[in-house]
Amino acid sequence: MALDPDYLSYAMRRKGMDHDLYPWSSLFDRPPIAWPTGRAVAAWFVVSLEWFPILAEDKPFRAPGHMQTAYPDYRHYTSREYGTRVGFYRMLDAFAKVGAQVSVACNGAIAQRYPSIVRDIVAAGHEIIAHSTDMNGAIATGLPEAEERDLIARSLNAIERVAGTRPTGWLSIARSQSFATPRLLKEAGLTYMCDWANDELPYRFATTAGDIVNLPLNHELSDRQIITVQQSSADSYAQQVVDALDWLSAESAGHGGGRMLPLHVTPYIMGLPYRMGAFEDLLARMASRDDLWFARGDALVEAALPHI
Repeated sequence: MALDPDYLSYAMRRKGMDHDLYPWSSLFDRPPIAWPTGRAVAAWFVVSLEWFPILAEDKPFRAPGHMQTAYPDYRHYTSREYGTRVGFYRMLDAFAKVGAQVSVACNGAIAQRYPSIVRDIVAAGHEIIAHSTDMNGAIATGLPEAEERDLIARSLNAIERVAGTRPTGWLSIARSQSFATPRLLKEAGLTYMCDWANDELPYRFATTAGDIVNLPLNHELSDRQIITVQQSSADSYAQQVVDALDWLSAESAGHGGGRMLPLHVTPYIMGLPYRMGAFEDLLARMASRDDLWFARGDALVEAALPHI
């Protein structure tokens, strides 16, 4: 049976990428980005602050960290709530000790249910990134566009009502998007998103509504991946962060231009008493270096835009 000729006809068949979202380029061939502090590496902490409904949704998928056992799954529900009641405030104190400004990826439900937490984030000088409505608010292809647009708007509105300012950044649950997500984020007035983990520096992402910046947030150096999935210790996590920092600093010196070290952390994972010592020691080691800048996501985008 002959292959239908239509299978061999593809409008985007060409050298390079098969889409117009962004051009391919090597990190080492681009114009260098200079951070405003003159430091070699920008360390960007993203803290996930999430509310998990006790009834988990499986469409389009169940979010990482969601309920696991039969209803009512008090074990997982309360361990996640531990993050907002205990772990997050330990982490806030740890960041304050070293003067680090961070980004907090916040569900809209956090602002609605625990508005004092949002006010404390703002008072400490940290940035809030929108992180959907709650942990049932996952996005994927198949979600009607009107529903996705509404989900984005409700997330932003809930945070703005409490924080007083509208977020400029977005992190999807599990970094999952539909084909429409970047355009809808741009239409909603967002400046950047964190979902595409294919780089180590910010880059422009084209949509029919205009460009949005992708600020890559990798998963490999997250506490969930290293501690929960790989079952490594907090000390091992800290050493891997230092190893990455050393490498990026040396690479910056050798090739020129600033580098970025994104670090995704979770209060109900890292905020436990037997991990906080290693986390505070790591922050102190980072703060003592003269090649590192603790940066919020919006500051990174602002610094990068003239170069990308």
